[in-house]
Amino acid sequence: MPVIILETKDFTGPLFLVRTWAVLSSCTTFSLVSSLEPVELNKNASLCQHPNPFRIFCMFTWCFYFTLTLLIHILSVIQFHNLIPVSWKNLTVTVALSGALMSLSASVLFPWIVMDHYKERQRCVAASVVSCLTFLAYSSESYILRTQAQEQRGYMGSMPGLLKIFQLWGGCQMIVLVVEVVCVLPTPEHRWQLWVTSITYAVCVLTCFATVVVILGDCAGRCLLPFDKCMTGFNLTGVLFYMVATVICFTEILQLREKGSISGKGFQLVIMETVVASITLLAYTVDFAFSIKLLCHRGHT
Repeated sequence: MPVIILETKDFTGPLFLVRTWAVLSSCTTFSLVSSLEPVELNKNASLCQHPNPFRIFCMFTWCFYFTLTLLIHILSVIQFHNLIPVSWKNLTVTVALSGALMSLSASVLFPWIVMDHYKERQRCVAASVVSCLTFLAYSSESYILRTQAQEQRGYMGSMPGLLKIFQLWGGCQMIVLVVEVVCVLPTPEHRWQLWVTSITYAVCVLTCFATVVVILGDCAGRCLLPFDKCMTGFNLTGVLFYMVATVICFTEILQLREKGSISGKGFQLVIMETVVASITLLAYTVDFAFSIKLLCHRGHT
């Protein structure tokens, strides 16, 4: 296919402007955070007391989506996206929607948990504000892409695609929370619960990630098994697994309340895990209902 450069009027379009906004704000955010000097910890303190999981998550979010958005921005300008072997319309929607969710999480976690471990308060506040602007940029891009016609925004711009992005987002949050909970609540009575929830989240994240990769690569027709039935099985597995994880989370809350540990960091982390697990369970349940409806519709036709 011929490679075409965008016309001058395209550089003032809303999609070009919001992507430029996302690139600049995410670059500014991780540049500010990387220049911060951490507060010196007590030498006798445990290494787990340092908020490494949350800081790594925030930095990964800003850097990863900055890189992806910059590549998409460049490819869309020089019109090279016709030459890459991916579904471009699904890729752009996926990056925009997941970027909005992940930036929202980073914008909440950084000022709530991570910011207290740095000295420069003004720079921390500036990074938090710019991170919120990054979330607004990705939200604006998501809105623009989802208001396009169905054939332009692809499967990931539909409701089932949005639910899969929610599932992937929830799994990523769970991985970070479990790592932090292991450090804060290392007591033996919680080991079996952590093992069960860790395996649950890992399996669901891998299956959801594989589903998204297949959709982005337009490989659904080349799967050995019918892809719609595979997605139904994955959704059912996610519903069952997250039901178990949600029950375990509520059990941990009751255990901590019985011990009187409702004011510590461990209780807050378990509350966060319970909320995210419940949201992800809802996403899997609705997606499973969509899958069953699709199978019934194809069965009648």
